[in-house]
Amino acid sequence: MDTPEPRRARPGTAGRYALYAVLTVVSLLMIAPFVWMVLTSLKTPAEIAAADPGLLPLHWEFGNYVDAFRAAPFATYARNSLVIALSHTVLNVLLASMAGYALARIRFRGSELIFLCFVAALMIPTYTKVLPEFLIVRFMPLAGGNDILGQGGSGWLDTWWALIVPGAVTPFAVFLFRQFYLDLPVELEEAARLDGLNEFGIYARIMTPQVKPALTTVALLTFESSWNNFLWPLLVTRTDSLRVIQVGLSVFKTENGTQWHFLMAGTTLATLPMVILFLIGQRYFVQGFATAGLK
Repeated sequence: MDTPEPRRARPGTAGRYALYAVLTVVSLLMIAPFVWMVLTSLKTPAEIAAADPGLLPLHWEFGNYVDAFRAAPFATYARNSLVIALSHTVLNVLLASMAGYALARIRFRGSELIFLCFVAALMIPTYTKVLPEFLIVRFMPLAGGNDILGQGGSGWLDTWWALIVPGAVTPFAVFLFRQFYLDLPVELEEAARLDGLNEFGIYARIMTPQVKPALTTVALLTFESSWNNFLWPLLVTRTDSLRVIQVGLSVFKTENGTQWHFLMAGTTLATLPMVILFLIGQRYFVQGFATAGLK
């Protein structure tokens, strides 16, 4: 009777297990600050200020979340952040997809130069654009009491226009959409033209439904960037009615100290929407980054 040969490990199994181990360690390191944030939000000020605070709270203070909402108009801040983030997301997806489609599928004089300008815009650091954008908003003609030359008033400062218009379209979104539209087969476009569809119909009904990973990726990145934006809303708003949640968190940091239990509670609530959105759209999000820039 033949003795069965012992099962051999498949080639690469050891390397796969090592990769899983490394990824597990990296994941734990990345999630550790979020765990610390949530646990700190449930501690008392005395526990946080202790010389050797433990990881778990001795007394679970879930009331910190209620007290944080009472300490500042967080409902207003959250509403403003949601309105701005949704506006930026819708505008960026709509306008950037149109621009990306035009640059990828419509041949016209100067299209390559325009695309190179978008690529060059990707290289401009974000904070170098803050001052020019602020001056444009401040001296907007015929707005906020300004005359035709943009003098005499406050322009768009402390208005919804200043919070929404500057972030309506991003060069990265246009670049990403163009790459996805380039990958689509030309036969789809030709068949749609034979069926009598015009250019906008081809864009909206035939081509755009084929780039769902790009749509999800741009939507998530735009919402995340807008929701977490701190500097721009801080510069262009003065009243609580237009403050956003990231600016609102600063009320817990004063000259006399930082209310860490309230700050961590507010930060946890501000982080929660992004975690939920990523979990919902992670499949398309990862696929969008994996295929971007291949062509």
